[in-house]
Amino acid sequence: MYSFIAKRLAIAVPTLLILIIFSFILMFAAPGGPFGGERPPPAAVLANIEARYGLDQPYIVQMFSYVKNVVFYFDFGPSFQYRDRTVNDVIAQGFPVTLTYGAWSALVAVVVGVSLGVAAAIRQNTWLDYLAVGITIGAQALPNFVMAPVLVLLFTLGLGWLPGGGWSGGLLIDACDAGDRLCFNNPFGGAVRFDYLILPVIALSTSYMASIARITRSSMLEVMNSNFIRTAIANGLPMRRVIFRHALKPALLPVISYLGPAVVGMITGSVVVDVAFSTGGIGQFFVNSAFNRDYAVILGITILVGALTILFNLLVDVLYAWIDPKIWY
Repeated sequence: MYSFIAKRLAIAVPTLLILIIFSFILMFAAPGGPFGGERPPPAAVLANIEARYGLDQPYIVQMFSYVKNVVFYFDFGPSFQYRDRTVNDVIAQGFPVTLTYGAWSALVAVVVGVSLGVAAAIRQNTWLDYLAVGITIGAQALPNFVMAPVLVLLFTLGLGWLPGGGWSGGLLIDACDAGDRLCFNNPFGGAVRFDYLILPVIALSTSYMASIARITRSSMLEVMNSNFIRTAIANGLPMRRVIFRHALKPALLPVISYLGPAVVGMITGSVVVDVAFSTGGIGQFFVNSAFNRDYAVILGITILVGALTILFNLLVDVLYAWIDPKIWY
């Protein structure tokens, strides 16, 4: 197993390096500049600004300097639009928010999706199966850019139960407000509140939950009809033991393959969710940077998402090999 992990790391490291170089080349080739705009400054002022950010250097020098700073110092350089702030500062402000509701979304999607898929497969062609299939089809037919405004209309403007935007500064706060029903005292100190999390989590996790449920159902049906499961049932093993000890593990292999990019998609958030609920996550910074031509922030967020994708695919490969030792790459 250790040699397998070492081989996967040996592939992941150069892949990440190629990603950084290729992203820099694409961003450098993009038309326009970060300081041009509709009313560009005088040529002398523009030359001074470019010299300050090192943009007057030859292309190769800029690329090697950028790659060196990212690889050895994890420094993405200064932002072109946010004065006196670096790209690291922007990511450090937005990523914890996105990671918080993304991690909860991943947890909800996996738990609900797997449970729904297993229940539908075990009760195939019953009302429970039809209900689960109907829920997953309906969930996939409602993308998050439709789900987000519908949730705000229903639970914020209609019922007034939940906030339709903003961020409370995270889950942990000093103390609960009087009458706050979604705030709970933490036995280890402080308090925990969930009201700002619920709508973004529902909007982000619904479509992923539907995909996980459908993959789990089809995989579980295939495993339940295999010979070793039929033999286990014929020998009189309890159905609960057959499902949880013999069927669930091989049935989850396709789900694990899907979880690599899916989890990255959730923990790095969604541009739609960040903008719709004004969470202040990195998706919102990404959109603002695209409009303002802040190439440094765009490049930093792109590399962050790419690095997380490589990391989670590596974890999925290791988990896959651990669950099924017959698999060898």
